Amino acid sequence: MGHTARKFRHELKYYINYNDYIAVRNRIKHVLKLDSNANEQGEYFIRSLYFDDIYDSALFEKNFGVNLRNKYRIRIYNMSDKSIKLERKSKVGQYVNKEAVNISREEYENILQGKFTFLDAADSLLKKDLFMTMKNKLLIPKVIVDYDREAYVGNISDVRITFDKNVRVAFSSNDIFNPNIATKIIFPMPMMIMEVKFNEFLPDIVKKMISMDAKDMSAISKYVFCRVQKNNI
Repeated sequence: MGHTARKFRHELKYYINYNDYIAVRNRIKHVLKLDSNANEQGEYFIRSLYFDDIYDSALFEKNFGVNLRNKYRIRIYNMSDKSIKLERKSKVGQYVNKEAVNISREEYENILQGKFTFLDAADSLLKKDLFMTMKNKLLIPKVIVDYDREAYVGNISDVRITFDKNVRVAFSSNDIFNPNIATKIIFPMPMMIMEVKFNEFLPDIVKKMISMDAKDMSAISKYVFCRVQKNNI
């Protein structure tokens, strides 16, 4: 079982208001396709459970601008357990790499209960790495982050533009399948987060359509905002 080269992509983030969102969306929808996972409203729901160690390294490394950072999370879509993703997001400046592997509902339940030794025998480097991190750094679930995403994709440079709306933090549970979990909105509409992701280059036509300058970029972390809010509740 060998290692494969990790592919890093550009990731640019912007706070935008509703009027900017409408303007950008109305332009890009003519050249990019709506994500196939979207519902009738053009969106899908994302819920992520983020992990951190006893020193809150992921939280503090982001706040102190550490250049190379890793975060582990478990993610589901539309509250379904048909696709449960274990992910590790690595970031170097504005470059990101996301590794993901599917896990079962039983595996998720075991991880949530701290029964993670099975990961060491898994046929997945990501699962093995999670085992070592949980064992050596006492990585544990910290916070659930929810939001509604509208996404558009293109073939050139694998460009992807997303609008994340109604970002909210869960503060009564760390179980992503808890239907009665209490949440608090962090970024209420009409404010939202636009993310622009691409490989080698951002196509000129897309760059003109989003019409955002480098000065408009923000070092946004939904995880950090939600951790701070949860700590203050």
